[in-house]
Amino acid sequence: MELAVHTRDLKAKSAKALRKEGLIPAELYGHKVKNEHFAVPAKEFGKIFREAGTSTVVTLHAGSEKKSVVIHEVGRDYVTGEFTNIDFYQVKMNEKMRTRVPVEFTGVAAAVKEKGAVVNKSMLEIEVEALPNDLPHRLTVDLSVLDDVNKSVYVRDLAVPKGVTIHADPDSAIVTALPPVKEEEKVEAPVDVADVKVESEEKKAERAAEKTEDTK
Repeated sequence: MELAVHTRDLKAKSAKALRKEGLIPAELYGHKVKNEHFAVPAKEFGKIFREAGTSTVVTLHAGSEKKSVVIHEVGRDYVTGEFTNIDFYQVKMNEKMRTRVPVEFTGVAAAVKEKGAVVNKSMLEIEVEALPNDLPHRLTVDLSVLDDVNKSVYVRDLAVPKGVTIHADPDSAIVTALPPVKEEEKVEAPVDVADVKVESEEKKAERAAEKTEDTK
């Protein structure tokens, strides 16, 4: 995947001005790499990000230079969802790196259809380590193996690509078919003992008054 970027002069234009022109302010950094600042075409970046995510190597074209990077982090406007800034991390193709990759859930859990179970996804990302070209775009979990309640898919069950190391507890559950939620039984409001006592005393007073009337 390739993306053309423009070197940015921090003093020339503000980040706000760049965004109005359809450009996203970006920063590149890495281990023993000098920080650089770029302006990235928003439309082209959106396409690349959908394909690459944060775990696929992208080649940045900055003039005559080419840089192998991963998209480390993106900022978005919380109202419009538009990209506001990008952090690229420059990688060395012969050095392993760690990053988090998303978990993709496929299929339908039989326990949901047949037993009314509820699917609880407890892990949406997993940290991995690999050479940049070996980094998986995603890790896939097939929900169809959940054929009974309280059944789980664990980290140890993942099909891990060659050259990839998982940095997560093998016994951690990624997804579980939980028993169906039962409707709560209606609970009557508790009786206030103090009220009962007051009512009892009131009745006692009434009876005493009645007796007084009868003796008159």
